[in-house]
Amino acid sequence: MSVERTTAAGGMETSYGFKRVGADDKQSLVNDVFHKVANRYDLMNDLMSAGLHRLWKDAMVTWLNPPKRPGWKVLDVAGGTGDVAFRIVEASHGNAHATVLDINGSMLTVGRERAEKKGLSDNTDFVEANAEELPFPDATFDAYTIAFGIRNVPRIDVALTEAFRVLKPGGRLLCLEFSEVEMPLLDKVYEAWSFNAIPKIGQAVTGDGEPYSYLVESIRKFPNQVNFASMITRAGFDRVSFRNYSGGIAALHSGWKL
Repeated sequence: MSVERTTAAGGMETSYGFKRVGADDKQSLVNDVFHKVANRYDLMNDLMSAGLHRLWKDAMVTWLNPPKRPGWKVLDVAGGTGDVAFRIVEASHGNAHATVLDINGSMLTVGRERAEKKGLSDNTDFVEANAEELPFPDATFDAYTIAFGIRNVPRIDVALTEAFRVLKPGGRLLCLEFSEVEMPLLDKVYEAWSFNAIPKIGQAVTGDGEPYSYLVESIRKFPNQVNFASMITRAGFDRVSFRNYSGGIAALHSGWKL
């Protein structure tokens, strides 16, 4: 496929899939996508990853290793349905407190309902806000997590700077995102599956394939592992590293505020 990824220099802010849009237009377009898929978010991720997103999120929480003591706070951004936040709270044996932030109210509604059903309402709160303008004081959180959301933020560099700001000294960023497949042949198979099958399945299951086309295209445009690590470093983080999952279909980036 001839479409090139954006680099550490930027470009996602005017990229809506393979289309170029105004910098002020992308957020509303992305919001519309997630209003459409909010009630089928887990299904969406199952389609995008063949169900592997569940294992990758488990691995993310394992690497985070939330302490089993009261008072530890995590901000989970673009995590409206609570999928990652609930895992973190449960891994802490109910001691951690997770603030779930999302710009999309439909996603947050699903998250609140799930928190109540799981009996985790006391350990979670839900905030509707923009990742580029976090409504929290400096040095508020012990960890910042974001899973499959950073590529939908128009100004990724601004979001990373905000992540650094709200973390306490010694705090950690973990970002799980679809990335560049590094295994020969697997990249061709995954690309063919993504562009040919996923939008059609999305159309059949939900009656609307357009959101799935955008999400697949946004994966192909997102910076690769090395370029994204450079962006995290440029935002001020130290000891930046990443781990590939499933041959690079997804990558988990880690950075520390030291």
